[in-house]
Formats: sequence, structure tokens, C-alpha cells
Amino acid sequence: MPYLQRPAGLADAPAITELLNVVDEIEIGRRETDLATVEADLRHPEVDLERDSWLTFDGERLVAYGLLWDDSGNERIDVDHYVLPDHQRAGAQILDALQIRALARARANGAAKAVVHLHLNTRPTLDTSLLDERGWYVVRRYHVLRRPLDRAEDRAPQLPQGVHIRPCTAEADRRRAHRLYQSTFAEHFDFQPRTYDQWLHDIDAERLDWSLVWLVDTEELGDTGFLIARDDREAMGWIRSVGVSREARGRGLGGLLLRQAFAAFAARGRDTVGLGVDTANATGAPELYGRNGLSLHYAVDTWETVLT
Repeated sequence: MPYLQRPAGLADAPAITELLNVVDEIEIGRRETDLATVEADLRHPEVDLERDSWLTFDGERLVAYGLLWDDSGNERIDVDHYVLPDHQRAGAQILDALQIRALARARANGAAKAVVHLHLNTRPTLDTSLLDERGWYVVRRYHVLRRPLDRAEDRAPQLPQGVHIRPCTAEADRRRAHRLYQSTFAEHFDFQPRTYDQWLHDIDAERLDWSLVWLVDTEELGDTGFLIARDDREAMGWIRSVGVSREARGRGLGGLLLRQAFAAFAARGRDTVGLGVDTANATGAPELYGRNGLSLHYAVDTWETVLT
């Protein structure tokens, strides 16, 4: 029986969430995808669902899903791809559609080529020979880390004299967090500059509990670091981003922000916290996380292809 393929709509979010959780169970042993995350992806301002999304059905069962978005306004295009193991032909069809659309979007931006990135578990349900034969290759590896929490042990840190941590409850502080994000992440692999409004969507600000976003300042340097955490994932508390200005690194500020988040999650009854890190990060983040008790949960590769 032939597959049925069509674009996604917001009403498809529950079915997509279920597919992604089946993939989670196969790849990492547990369901870790939430409906709100899928809905945020489908509402991405750089996504035209009619042309940038694909659902493939075997009868009434959703077996593959693809999504494409363009944060760069230039040649860099991002895609997501999920497929059940016994439906590789459906996965190949979506891969081909993603590539055609990625090149069209890059050319519409005035670029001569499309540099496309796809994040996949290192043991994915997708047969990676389909990527190999289409010219994809791995350019980066990320680790998803996690740490157990204990309400009795994880308390807010004692701050050194002249150091302060405050939540981003005011609009002015949110804008400071955006500026710090842009400056501290500018040297990171695959960073794309984002305006304040774009960044608000990236972090799904409408659903974000801003009391779990903190700024750290020192008397000498002023606001010099931030941490964004969120408590809307069923599997664990999640730290989305941590950044400290170059001139303030090595003073333990990142560790203070992490322990602030650990304490907040523990006080809310969470038993686990997680985050993701680029294994080739040159700012010392992997070592920082290791020192603060985070260990490997699973690994993700960034695959790249260049289309002309």
C-alpha cells in the first residue's frame, strides 16, 4: 500500500508528539517529548507549514515527520527528521523533500547554496546509509546530560561578596538576558544572531516561567551572565542555556547559576535536571557541567549537507 504524505498543521501536534515519543523509546529508552515542544516547533515564525512540513502515513498511522526552518536568512537551513525503523522508504521520501525545499529557501535568500543541518541521536531510527548516499556527514556531537536532585542537598548557593543573582521578572532584565545570550553564544558553533522578538520565540517565551531565568552580576562588571531554565518538561527540569561573558569566566559564576537552578528545581519537587552541550565547546562548559554532577544521558550528532 502506498504511503500518504501531506503537510502538518497545528491540529497534528498530538500525533507528532506520539511519533516522537515512540522514537524516544527506541533511541533512549524513555518518552521525553512534550506536546508543548512540538506545538512551539510548528508555530516557528520561520516555518511555512504548507511548504516546510511533511507527515507520512501508513494507512492511518503516522510513520515519518519532517520540518524545515530558516533562522539565518541566508544559506544555513535547519531540518528535523523522524521515522519509524520499519518505514525507511517513507524516511527517504521526506529526506528528498527536505533537500529540495532547503535549496529553494536558501536561493530565495539570495544564497548560491544551502548548508543544511540535522540533529540525530547517535543510534537513530533513521538508517544513516540514506544520509551517506545523499552526501550528508557528521560535523559535530552534542551530549545530553542529566543530574539527580535532592531537596535536602541542593540548596541555593552562598554568593561571594559583590556577586548577586536575580530572576528576570522585569522586561528590562529580559532584554539584558537577550543581549548576554547574543554576546556569549556568538563564538559557539552554529550560532545565528537573533533579534529580541526572534529570541523570545526561540525560547518559547509565552510558556516560559521567567522566575527560572536568572542574571548574575558583579560589582566590578555589572550584568555578566545568565541562565535560562524551564519546568514544562514531564521527564525532567531543563536548563536551556547558560552563558557568562568572556571577561568574567573562571570566577565560578557559571557554577553559581547552575546551583541556583538545581535548588529551584529541587524545591519544586523535581528529581532530575538535564541540559545539552556541544562536546567541542571551547568555553569550558563540558568541564563545568561535569564538576557540578551532570553525566551523560545520550548523544546527538549534527549531520550536514551542502546543496548547490
